[in-house]
Amino acid sequence: MAKNAKASVDKIVKKVNKEFEKTSAQIEALISDAMKHFDSLQQQVQDPVRKLLKEVDELRERELRRFNDEFERRLDEFHELQSNILERLGVASKEDIKKAEKESKKELKKKPAASKKQPAAKKAAPKKSAAAKPATKKPATPKEKKPTDRSDLTLVKGIGPATAKKMKDAGITSIDQIADPSEADQEKLNAFSSIKGFDQLTAEAKKIN
Repeated sequence: MAKNAKASVDKIVKKVNKEFEKTSAQIEALISDAMKHFDSLQQQVQDPVRKLLKEVDELRERELRRFNDEFERRLDEFHELQSNILERLGVASKEDIKKAEKESKKELKKKPAASKKQPAAKKAAPKKSAAAKPATKKPATPKEKKPTDRSDLTLVKGIGPATAKKMKDAGITSIDQIADPSEADQEKLNAFSSIKGFDQLTAEAKKIN
């Protein structure tokens, strides 16, 4: 009787162990599937995050470029305003002052040389010099006025070198296009409506002969 009871217990233990192993295998399979799903979900979350970070970097670069462009534009406007103020005040640059000084020195050197040659000419040929005197009394012909360079947009009050360059790049190459603009020219000029004194550009251009 005891042997039969022991045998039945062994069978139950074996059956329990078998069921336990089977259940353990099922649990491991479930855990493995869960880990695979977790990895998949993690990948799905990481891809949008990477994409978002990339978009943020691109946005930052665009904003930096826009800021740099705006800064350069403001700097050009400042330089243009500075040049306009200097022109209105009649303040010349250092290079212009040095150039004027050199020209004045050259003229001063030429004048004494000319005055020294005149007495020698009088001594050598006094008759000729007397005959030549009436010729000096002839009225001097007026010098012809140089035509205005209509392509120099800086002659228009309110337009500095930087704005003139931008206008030429946009297709405004003559003062006449500002003084009497066509519809196409007016559209081009409207792109410069932000500059100071824009409303007076046409009137100022008409003043230039």
